Amino acid sequence: METDTNLASGALPKRRLGHSAVHITELAFGAAAIGDLGSPVIDAAARRAVDVAWEMGIRSFDTAPHYGLGLSEKRLGEALRVRPRAEYTISTKVGRILEPLPEPAGDDLDNGFAVPATHRRRWDFSADGVRRSLEQSLERLGLDRVDIVYLHDPDDHGEQAFSEAYPALEDLRSQGVVGAIGAGMNQADMLTRFVRDTDVDVVLLAGRYTLLDQSGLVELLPAAADRGVSVVIGGVFNSGLLADPRPDATYDYNAVSSDVLNQAVRMQVVCQRYGVPLRAAALCFPLAHPAVASVLIGARSAEEVRDAITEARRPVPFAVWRGLRDAGLLPQHVPVPLTGGY
Repeated sequence: METDTNLASGALPKRRLGHSAVHITELAFGAAAIGDLGSPVIDAAARRAVDVAWEMGIRSFDTAPHYGLGLSEKRLGEALRVRPRAEYTISTKVGRILEPLPEPAGDDLDNGFAVPATHRRRWDFSADGVRRSLEQSLERLGLDRVDIVYLHDPDDHGEQAFSEAYPALEDLRSQGVVGAIGAGMNQADMLTRFVRDTDVDVVLLAGRYTLLDQSGLVELLPAAADRGVSVVIGGVFNSGLLADPRPDATYDYNAVSSDVLNQAVRMQVVCQRYGVPLRAAALCFPLAHPAVASVLIGARSAEEVRDAITEARRPVPFAVWRGLRDAGLLPQHVPVPLTGGY
């Protein structure tokens, strides 16, 4: 994994995505939360979250039409438009076309976002759908280009994603419209197929390479390392549990079971023994694997951004990893950082 440690611009360390010319910071800003994920975020708070991410060195930002029916893209675009375009990378996703409704029909909370239901999502992994989705995203972002485009959640649309959507992304890359292409999902199996059967630069894996779930290590990460494909890791807190393990926390967006909660609490006890918050270990853990280029942090406020970056920079003694292994909380074969923080 090629790393750029030149921090003259104030940016965090960067890593190259696969064989592309695109570099992203080891921490990236995930903009789902500022699309009013779960509950509303006021415009000023969303803008401040992006501004603080920039001030603290993040130069890579990820969004999607799905997030708040385009609200995330609009807010992120407004916040980045004042920044030098050559200094940051931005990724968005294709696969869902947003179609306006004649009149708003309630809210979008059934899909997880506290926004008026002004549009409906229509799955579309056709070549035309890819181009149309990207055009709409650029309009919402107010930008003339994005650096990375992912196929978003093609779980139930694999045939069309591989036969139509992926070739369309390849064409866009060959034309220089985008710098890197890939797929983003909450499962590792289909991403492994993308790594092995296509020429993607990067895949985004959410929730499947964390302190609690290393299923991405079974096939995906070794395949990515072998093929020179980069992996971006999202959902490192498994939707909240690893940030603050308590009975009312969520695990993968559902109520946490007593067994999983107990495992997270035991991890927290080990970390506290060495004066390290559990969330610090959760943030730096994925970057120990050579295929991992970046970890996405999802934040809805300046305070959450500041906390995440501060904890990611915190040194994590190797004794923490040894303690987790000795307690049977982390498999012996899973790679861990030799040092934590940067």
